[in-house]
Amino acid sequence: MGYGFTRVIDAELNQSRDIRRIPAVAERNGAESTDYPFSWGAAVLFIVAGAGLYVYFQYEKGRMDRKRVAEAAKGMGRPKVGGQFELVDHEGRTFTDKDMKGKYALVYFGFTHCPDICPEELDKMAQMIDLVKESHGNTMRPIFITCDPARDTPAVMKTYLKEFHPDLIGLTGTWEQVKAVCKLYRVYFSTPPSVKPGQDYLVDHSIYFYLMDPDGDFVEAIGRQHSAERAAKIIGEHVGDWKGTMDKS
Repeated sequence: MGYGFTRVIDAELNQSRDIRRIPAVAERNGAESTDYPFSWGAAVLFIVAGAGLYVYFQYEKGRMDRKRVAEAAKGMGRPKVGGQFELVDHEGRTFTDKDMKGKYALVYFGFTHCPDICPEELDKMAQMIDLVKESHGNTMRPIFITCDPARDTPAVMKTYLKEFHPDLIGLTGTWEQVKAVCKLYRVYFSTPPSVKPGQDYLVDHSIYFYLMDPDGDFVEAIGRQHSAERAAKIIGEHVGDWKGTMDKS
């Protein structure tokens, strides 16, 4: 009886081992196992969702950084950039700070007799105009304000600027008017003392692009270290963040 009982137990154990081997054999034969709790479809969905969240948070981080830059420019205790002014454009028409509003304005100070830096920066400005137009439409007003009103008359400005871009607006005025607007934008400029009429000279001046929002508030200064592509991207990001109305005509 003991020997028969042992045979029964051995038979049951062998049957149990055979049952446990069935999934492994089925897997080796290419059969699909249903024991996996995480499918490939779920893995792909998880990766896509994670990438989407990463992109969103990066965009929000950039937007908040730009918002802080813009708000810091308007903060208490900081010198205000921009303000009320009245000049004359390259067509001889009166142009004031109110005419800047409605679009983002990109303001550059220079002079038409500049031998190298101003032409380089205006070439870059022309590229920036086209790049912003391509990505965000007609949302920017590019303005060139002279630091040399004695030589830069409206007619001179018109002839000079058409070599760079048709959208450029040239502004000039009396020496007092130009000095006042330079002070508003914290622009340094200096002409040599005791210059005689007809004498050639250079004007030393600050080299920045000043980005103003559609309300006329200063947003950001763009320097020579920025390429046209990088500068256009900065402008485009601010345009994309704008929540108010904007003139796109």
